Amino acid sequence: MTKDVLAIDASVNFWTPEWIQSRPSWGETFFTAKMNADPRIARGLELEEMIERMDAAGIEQAFLIAGKTGRLGLPGCYHVPYEMVARAVGKYPRRFRALAGISPFDGMKGVRELRHAVKEMGFIGAHCYPHWFELAPDHAKYYPFYAECCELDVPFLTQVGQSMVYDPNNPCRSVGRPITLDAVACDFPELKLVGIHIGIPWADEMIAMAWKHENVFILADAHRPKYWPQSFIHYLNTYGRRKVMFGTDFPVLDFVSTLDDIRGLGLRDDTYRALVRDNAVRIFKLDNR
Repeated sequence: MTKDVLAIDASVNFWTPEWIQSRPSWGETFFTAKMNADPRIARGLELEEMIERMDAAGIEQAFLIAGKTGRLGLPGCYHVPYEMVARAVGKYPRRFRALAGISPFDGMKGVRELRHAVKEMGFIGAHCYPHWFELAPDHAKYYPFYAECCELDVPFLTQVGQSMVYDPNNPCRSVGRPITLDAVACDFPELKLVGIHIGIPWADEMIAMAWKHENVFILADAHRPKYWPQSFIHYLNTYGRRKVMFGTDFPVLDFVSTLDDIRGLGLRDDTYRALVRDNAVRIFKLDNR
């Protein structure tokens, strides 16, 4: 039964050769040496090549991230243009959706850009890497973006857990403790708040936040499922069945091997379907878009 479910990957880095040539040079070494990604794709994939890899894994749709990593001008920092990702979605609307990266330092200009991305360009959520800005998710600078996501009725995805050293000239502190989502969820009970990357090494803390708050969810990406903590596997297979979504953070994880890992966890059929598809459809309201 599980092999018949077409998956939705809710976390995929925008990875075309056009864009890879524009981004800082730390990426190739980081993804291949540190994250053990396939060196054959270090220089990017055309959209058609990515779709072929998705088809091989049984992935129907991927959410492409127009990421904003840090403040422009600092070492290693870059912003993926919304327009570039929107063109990819426009070319293959049945296969891709778009997430709008945010920088807390963009202020109201960034809020208006997010609003335009959702209302005019079809983006389905906001996305943030707090460690790149060294501001924890409960910092006041994020609050205008949280409020706007409430008004737009779209999820806000934010990295939780440790950060890595991406560019050695700009090491970033790990500010994404899952407990920092507590204040945000209390202040914005309407906000669909998604902690990405599981929260490792504080996965139990992330489980606690998703259990406490109806509006807090978990995106299980960037860590191979065969290494997921047992407490997390138990959570998603029982009382957290409606709380966890599947992702790869491609190219950090491979499409095929990640889903193979998940099938090897011995999850219940209804848990597997909820994880790889149904929860994303419900949380992002894909049936209404």
